[in-house]
Amino acid sequence: MKTATAAAATAGLLFGTNSFVASFGSSLASYESRYRSSATTKNPNFVSPLSMSPPSSADTDTSTEKTSFIETELRGAAMKLHTRAQAPKEGKAPEQQKREPYKTTSDDYLAFLVDSQHVYKAIEDVVNDNEELAVFRNSPLDRVVALDADIDFMVKEYNLEKPSVGKAGQDYASVIRELGNDGSVPEFLCHYYNFYFAHTAGGRMIGKQMSALLLDKKTLEFYKWDRKLNEIKDRVKGDIEDLVAPWSAEEKKRCTDQTMAAFRGGGSLNGYLAGGQSHH
Repeated sequence: MKTATAAAATAGLLFGTNSFVASFGSSLASYESRYRSSATTKNPNFVSPLSMSPPSSADTDTSTEKTSFIETELRGAAMKLHTRAQAPKEGKAPEQQKREPYKTTSDDYLAFLVDSQHVYKAIEDVVNDNEELAVFRNSPLDRVVALDADIDFMVKEYNLEKPSVGKAGQDYASVIRELGNDGSVPEFLCHYYNFYFAHTAGGRMIGKQMSALLLDKKTLEFYKWDRKLNEIKDRVKGDIEDLVAPWSAEEKKRCTDQTMAAFRGGGSLNGYLAGGQSHH
C-alpha cells in the first residue's frame, strides 16, 4: 500500500469555467487542438478544459448513409450548448468565464468515480427493467463492473476512504430512475447516449490526464473496453438508430429536449474534478 505522492496530491485540472454544463460540453475537437498546442509546455500540471460531449461525425467511422438521428438532431442539440469558441459554426452558449486553476486530488477523483458508478448503475437498472431497451442490456459500454475494480484499487493502493455517493450522483441518478419509472424512453435515451458516449470522448481524456497526474500512469478499468472501441460505438449507435427510426417527430423532440438536463447531470459529476462539489 502506498500514499499518493505530493505531486499527485497537488496535481491540477484546469477548467475554464465554473459552469458544470460547459465543462461537460466543450467539444472534443476544441480540446484536442488545445491539448496539442500545450503538449510541450514546461508546466506538467497544465491541463486544458475537457470534452465531455459525444464525438462528431468527423471523429467516428459511420457505416450508414441514411439520415442519422444521432448525427443530426441529437448532436445538433448538443452543439448548441457549446460556446462559439468551442464550436464556431454551431455554438450558441455564452462564453465561459475564466477562473483560477483548481488542484485536483486523489480524493476528488475517487468521489468522481463513485458518483459516476452510481449513475451508471441507475442507467443499467432502467435498461434491465424496460423491454423496449433490451437491446442495450449487457452492453460493452456498461461501466459498473469496471468501476468496482477501480474504486477498490484507489482505496487500497492510496489508502483512501471510499466516500458515500455525493449529492451530484444521487440527484442525477434520481433523474434517470424517474424517467425509467415513467417509461419515458425518448427522454431516457438522450441521457443514455450523452452519458455513455461522452465517456468514450472527453472522458478518455480525463482518464489519461488523471493517470499521469495521480496514478503513476496506470490506466483504470473505467477506460478499457473488451474490443475495439469504434466497433462497439458503431454497434450501439446502430441500435439507437433502429430504436428511434419509428418514432414520431414529437418523440424525437422529447429526446433532444433532454440535452440540457443530460449536460447538467454529467457536468455536475465533473464538478468534483474542478473543486465545485462536496464529497458528501
